[in-house]
Amino acid sequence: MGLMPEYRNASNLVRKNALTLVLLGMAVTFWGCFRTEENKPASSKDQPVNSAESKPQSGSVPNAPGAAPVAPVAVAIATADGEKSGTRVEINELKRSSDNTLTLKLALVNDGTEKMSANYDYGDPQNSIKDYNSIGGVTLVDGANKKKYFVVRDSDTNCLCSRDIKDIAPKSRVNLWAKFPAPPDDVQKISIVIPHFGPMDDVSISR
Repeated sequence: MGLMPEYRNASNLVRKNALTLVLLGMAVTFWGCFRTEENKPASSKDQPVNSAESKPQSGSVPNAPGAAPVAPVAVAIATADGEKSGTRVEINELKRSSDNTLTLKLALVNDGTEKMSANYDYGDPQNSIKDYNSIGGVTLVDGANKKKYFVVRDSDTNCLCSRDIKDIAPKSRVNLWAKFPAPPDDVQKISIVIPHFGPMDDVSISR
């Protein structure tokens, strides 16, 4: 027994509406999944790795906040202990200059527990007043040619050397210098004599 046309039309309309709702539901579900994948943060595998941030630079060590850079200490080419316990002298350079002089660079080191004062200790006794707190009494000795070289002085007999040397606190050091007449070019090594320190022999002269 066939259905009446009205019922058939109504049944077809219901099926069409149901199919439309199903398709609309699938479209909404698909769009929602797409938006979820689009907004989801990338996994750690997908994220690029910034090697500059993840690894410290090779050979670099950051300074502590507020810390001043530490100046490197020059390598000594000769050393001698002082008469006073805990004192030492280090020769850092003995170099010929273009003005036919030798420039001596040294460091007085105080590893003791008391302060170290220059006073008249390192001055030339012949110029004791002018050489107070200086190293005007340092000499160079060319043993082979039996000749001694004294610190160069100006027209007022002031030494061309470190002057007004301040007290050296315990566990500290001070860098000093002095100028000498240059020996002949064939003199490649010479002895350095500093009052109250052991002599340092055969110290190389550089250019």
